[in-house]
Amino acid sequence: ETIREGSNSNTKHRVGMNISKSEITKETSLKPSRRSLPCLAQSYAYSKSLSQSTSLFQSTESESQAPTSITLISTDKAEQVNTEENKNDSVLRCSFADLSDFCLALGKDKDYTDEAEHATYDRSRLINDFVIKDKSEFKTKLSKNDMNYIASSGPLFKDGKKRIDYILVYRKTNIQYDKRNTFEKNLRAEGLMLEKEPAIASHDIMFIKIHIPWDTLCKYAERLNIRMPFRKKCYYTDGRSKSMGRMQTYFRRIKNWMAQNPMVLDKSAFPDLEESDCYTGPFSRARIHHFIINNKDTFFSNATRSRIVYHMLERTKYENGISKVGIRKLINNGSYIAAFPPHEGAYKSSQPIKTHGPQNNRHLLYERWARWGMWYKHQPLDLIRLYFGEKIGLYFAWLGWYTGMLIPAAIVGLCVFFYGLFTMNKSQVSQEICKATEVFMCPLCDKNCSLQRLNDSCIYAKVTYLFDNGGTVFFAIFMAIWATVFLEFWKRRRSILTYTWDLIEWEEEEETLRPQFEAKYYKMEIVNPITGKPEPHQPSSDKVTRLLVSVSGIFFMISLVITAVFGVVVYRLVVMEQFASFKWNFIKQYWQFATSAAAVCINFIIIMLLNLAYEKIAYLLTNLEYPRTESEWENSFALKMFLFQFVNLNSSIFYIAFFLGRFVGHPGKYNKLFDRWRLEECHPSGCLIDLCLQMGVIMFLKQIWNNFMELGYPLIQNWWSRHKIKRGIHDASIPQWENDWNLQPMNLHGLMDEYLEMVLQFGFTTIFVAAFPLAPLLALLNNIIEIRLDAYKFVTQWRRPLPARATDIGIWLGILEGIGILAVITNAFVIAITSDYIPRFVYEYKYGPCANHVEPSENCLKGYVNNSLSFFDLSELGMGKSGYCRYRDYRGPPWSSKPYEFTLQYWHILAARLAFIIVFEHLVFGIKSFIAYLIPDVPKGLHDRIRREKYLVQEMMYEAELEHLQQQRRKSGQPVHHEWP
Repeated sequence: ETIREGSNSNTKHRVGMNISKSEITKETSLKPSRRSLPCLAQSYAYSKSLSQSTSLFQSTESESQAPTSITLISTDKAEQVNTEENKNDSVLRCSFADLSDFCLALGKDKDYTDEAEHATYDRSRLINDFVIKDKSEFKTKLSKNDMNYIASSGPLFKDGKKRIDYILVYRKTNIQYDKRNTFEKNLRAEGLMLEKEPAIASHDIMFIKIHIPWDTLCKYAERLNIRMPFRKKCYYTDGRSKSMGRMQTYFRRIKNWMAQNPMVLDKSAFPDLEESDCYTGPFSRARIHHFIINNKDTFFSNATRSRIVYHMLERTKYENGISKVGIRKLINNGSYIAAFPPHEGAYKSSQPIKTHGPQNNRHLLYERWARWGMWYKHQPLDLIRLYFGEKIGLYFAWLGWYTGMLIPAAIVGLCVFFYGLFTMNKSQVSQEICKATEVFMCPLCDKNCSLQRLNDSCIYAKVTYLFDNGGTVFFAIFMAIWATVFLEFWKRRRSILTYTWDLIEWEEEEETLRPQFEAKYYKMEIVNPITGKPEPHQPSSDKVTRLLVSVSGIFFMISLVITAVFGVVVYRLVVMEQFASFKWNFIKQYWQFATSAAAVCINFIIIMLLNLAYEKIAYLLTNLEYPRTESEWENSFALKMFLFQFVNLNSSIFYIAFFLGRFVGHPGKYNKLFDRWRLEECHPSGCLIDLCLQMGVIMFLKQIWNNFMELGYPLIQNWWSRHKIKRGIHDASIPQWENDWNLQPMNLHGLMDEYLEMVLQFGFTTIFVAAFPLAPLLALLNNIIEIRLDAYKFVTQWRRPLPARATDIGIWLGILEGIGILAVITNAFVIAITSDYIPRFVYEYKYGPCANHVEPSENCLKGYVNNSLSFFDLSELGMGKSGYCRYRDYRGPPWSSKPYEFTLQYWHILAARLAFIIVFEHLVFGIKSFIAYLIPDVPKGLHDRIRREKYLVQEMMYEAELEHLQQQRRKSGQPVHHEWP
């Protein structure tokens, strides 16, 4: 039996089939056992053909010895084979690509090859896309497995056969060639294949291309217990859903609507990620017949191949000695200058993706994810995970979840803002301030300030009402509950992702020690209780001493932040006198606004400068602690950076919210800083407008700066690198690995900077949201840009990072929960102390017109402004003026028995504020705890499914092993048992 194959170059081949399909299907089908019958009945036919075909994959020779060229079975011939196949065997149902893989596999005597093993080699070592003559028939001719193959293609060795799994880079002028030679020799001894090639743009750069053969791949996959697919899933819960009646119909309608939702991605444009629909088990070469191996080149994903190669690079010696191991040490000592997995190809194509399909996964990610035109689409998380690994996939899943959860928060915040906007002119407080033409406020500074009419603050009063109205308390409670719901549902979302990505039973392997730790404590060794091998040990006394020094450094830097804030406060006190007598009438009239705006800008500059210093100091302090492993180093460094930047960003906001205008004294007896500068007072309309200005400016400017540093700076660097290359070479094709080398490496600290930016934004969104309800809207708009910006950066501007595995977002989840608790406390204090909600509440029910319930129809806040202002005798100032001025406080008038002493209303308001803080915190914390209790971290259905699948996996292993044993007995003529003995 033969089939004809046709390539783009019209070359024709004949492949003889050594084993006919009819001979294979003569074997009697295996009867499933009673234990696994409910599930195996659905996938039995599939597993039968699978075990027969995959048993041919156990080759003994290296794949490098197999002749290769890229071929594509013509559609007509494939259809003929499929037709004949359907007549001979109704059990084997193969798609076009499945059949081609199967036939090519049967045609090999010694090794398994498929369509991925025949490639013409060009200068860039990239597999070219198929040439489709009839574009209208593209979708019918290109099956899912073909798309999987195209998406998995990547740069190749010079022979055009072996895929490049990793790239090492070194300079020829580097003198440490002995270490490199030993290291490369040991890599070859471990089973890796290496090929050297000089760079085109630079004569001093040498690339080492690494390929891991099939046998070595299988050996280390078994050693690392990598879980691979071995049987299609059957969902036993589908039968239960039929009894749901109306609920089932309702969910079906929602599903149909989601299919038409423009935000949903077109699944047909993405490769079929088969492993997400398969049961998985630890890979074993002895049981290779259990696993679904339709295509040897795509069985292990590129991310898995790169991860295995990196595992080998980290554990290969370059010199004699216990600690002379690993590629990171070679990079640190300059033997190599870089090590990275290559991108799968160019991210752009001259041919449209809709008609010609994707060239590779990178091209597909760019077209369907990283382009700015896809900003409204859902993220292809499975493809992100496949290309970049689970750790980066979880980051984008968390970022997308956070962005989606911001939508209801932004809508409610916008409603609160518009409620204040539409009722602004109806506010009793604003009306009284705007009509107070005969009320004069006391001077707000000593020298250049004059009496000010209260109605001059009319605009400030209306703007303040936008953020301080009846919806403020509701919004603060809503955001506290929102933060809890966001985190609890994220835990559920994470559990679903870890299940879908097969991370439920994954345990992080024992990490290697940091080279710095080994070099410092190599003389003090203890036996590792896990590995049983001796390793360097840090004495407890030394560890405690270093931690104390590090903590002291943290407190010193925090005190430096407080000092910077104090400097800004002094600046405000000095310049407010100057702005009050400024030549420009606008600044002179709005000198308080000018003072606050200038102080905010200066504070932002100080924040950004200190951030640069904090990163270096945090790096030094973390290295001073000598963490044992990289994860310990990352957690320690991340915690320091968060503390530094959180205090740096929020210290000035805390000052304005809780200290500005609180300790100024009263006219005639003002408190002065250093007996020279009078402390700053709040505006007659309150301090909330200053707090809003501070938050809005810092949040807006910081987001712009971060976006520029994330995208603009790498763009400029990459443009300059390409410019230098173009000057050095002419009309030369640059291979993919050299293009990757010219890209920027991923940040030194990995995803730490990305998480830190979003966590700080989460703090801005929740901690002072009672004072700035538009914060969730600004965060939402920024995150919509941030997702595509990060996607564009990862796909186009950065080298491909090592695909790492992870089950959660690490230390950041605990930090987010801490911010959620702090947000409740802070918002309680903002409402009680910074805003005028409590004074208005006390006046309304104790001192206002409605206190005695005389006229219910009358506005209960009538007369509030007059009640909140105290009197001062101008003759006491010695300025030659007589009469009275007013100031914000609750003190006795000059004619009372105790002039300028706190009145009883002041103590009532203080007691109400403390009571509100206690009630608010207990109420919100109670609601948060109740919601967290109601929302389990793992959905019950998923929990049951995980337990069920553990049982089924064990049973399927038994069935597959029994099937394999029966096949062996048939071949040897022994009797066959249909059940276990």
